[in-house]
Amino acid sequence: MKQIEKSLESLAMGRRDFLGGAAALGVGAGLSAPAIISNAAATEILDISLRDQDLPFIGTEETFSTPELMVLNAINEDHRLYLEGTGLYELGPRRIGAMNEAGLNVQILSAHTPGVQNVPGQEGIDFAYRLNKMLVDGPMATYPGRFEAFATLPLQNPEASADELERAVREDGFLGALTNGIIGKKFLDHPVFEPVLARAEALDVPIYIHPGFPPDEVFEIYYSTTRPEYQKQHQDLIISGPAYGWHQEVVTQCLRMITYGVFDRFPKLQIIIGHMGEGLPFFYERVVGEISDVTEDSLNNPFEQYFHDNFWFTTSAFFQDELLHLLLKYISVDRVMFATDYPFADMKEGIDWFRAVDLPRETKEKIAFRNAEKLFSIKV
Repeated sequence: MKQIEKSLESLAMGRRDFLGGAAALGVGAGLSAPAIISNAAATEILDISLRDQDLPFIGTEETFSTPELMVLNAINEDHRLYLEGTGLYELGPRRIGAMNEAGLNVQILSAHTPGVQNVPGQEGIDFAYRLNKMLVDGPMATYPGRFEAFATLPLQNPEASADELERAVREDGFLGALTNGIIGKKFLDHPVFEPVLARAEALDVPIYIHPGFPPDEVFEIYYSTTRPEYQKQHQDLIISGPAYGWHQEVVTQCLRMITYGVFDRFPKLQIIIGHMGEGLPFFYERVVGEISDVTEDSLNNPFEQYFHDNFWFTTSAFFQDELLHLLLKYISVDRVMFATDYPFADMKEGIDWFRAVDLPRETKEKIAFRNAEKLFSIKV
């Protein structure tokens, strides 16, 4: 991440500006309604706000960190201080209180990107083990039933990662694993990662692909600028990450996995992606239309079939009705799960949004908790 480090003096302001701007847009939309509304309209708004208040929720993309992990993954001191302020490493009363206020019954925890997947050798193996044991011996034991977890894996060593995944699942009850974007300079379809994919399939647990920042070469070509007047607000980092870049990278990784036969070799492997499909629903018809013919003779199934057999999608941080409806246009409701992206998105905002969504109760129950119960064999 050397190019990213050089491009920034502080991530904190850029991240706050990005999230603050998004929040401001949301507030602005709310205030754009007429100041005077009819009694009937007011009643309708009240009815929507009170809809499905008894609905339980499982959050499938909920992030944590530790001081040790923050030091490893923070780009600089300002970034570390920003991450501390988010509540990432608070896994006690503060987080439980926020969950209770929002109405979130269960959080499935995962380590802040990029976890330890770029730490080589025994150091990475030991670090992943410490993080996983910290969860099971700490918050999962202290608050039984409120926290579940995805294993952190030392992906620079795929064999060790497969072993740690099996240990975490069999001994500690973890629900699968989470990866963060490209791993070094390789995607998960690379043959080196087949031990991890094979073990996940054998254990019948999913892999959640979370975004991550791009390699230096990609960052330099796609996102960097030599114009200092545009560097100081960190546009390069934000556009390469949460604003755009890392969502596209996740879709690229998923398309590679299908196109290059991962699910023909591991037909029962299950992959989860967040952020309402990372933009995939927008491109769905185009992708399927363009790739289907060229993969007809090389894949065992029609290209689009893999989206319905091997992928799950979550709502994390994308609390917009139209995006949810677009996702459901192409993907079965039986493959969509709720997530908030806490603490980078507001839990209560996400849950209040979903309670008010105009969908049948059965559909909402599936997304809110039933699909997660089925996939992970857990109960609210």
